[in-house]
Amino acid sequence: MAERAQVTAVDALEAFRAELVVYISKARPTLEEVSADVLRVRVWLESEQRTHWENEMRRRRRELEQAQEALFSSRISKLRQESAAEVMAFHRAKRAQEEGEDKLRTLKQWNREFDSRVQPLVKQMEKLHTILANDLVKAIAYLAQAVRTLDAYAETPPPAAAAGPAPGSGSSTAAAAGAAPGAAR
Repeated sequence: MAERAQVTAVDALEAFRAELVVYISKARPTLEEVSADVLRVRVWLESEQRTHWENEMRRRRRELEQAQEALFSSRISKLRQESAAEVMAFHRAKRAQEEGEDKLRTLKQWNREFDSRVQPLVKQMEKLHTILANDLVKAIAYLAQAVRTLDAYAETPPPAAAAGPAPGSGSSTAAAAGAAPGAAR
């Protein structure tokens, strides 16, 4: 007959299950936070930054127009010459407008490319979230059941001790051997 299994590492399974619960409790909120950050960045690019730079471009165009008018009127006026401050203000406003146009162009490019760059990473993150929400929860339940089963197995007495000496065991064979010679007399 087979020997009884030596179950000694049930505590290790329970410790692993407990660590798995802690891991899930930390990993899920982290993934949800990252998902929220991705959404926030998308909204920030599509609305807040776009609105900001469109307003900034209007303001910079107005400043450039004012600097151009001041420079133009000083050039046309025969009463005075254009001042260096007016020329510098014009060039500064022109550079600011060009910089704003570059930023707005970059922003539009990021809006177009955001999904293609971020979506593969988001899909991987969603897969991990599914594993955390489904597979690892099932694993925790399975480990809990395994611990209960192993505890129950470890607590049950061996079959030989529970039923007394088995008919094929060594002590009953000796009794049967001792009875046989006496019976032959």
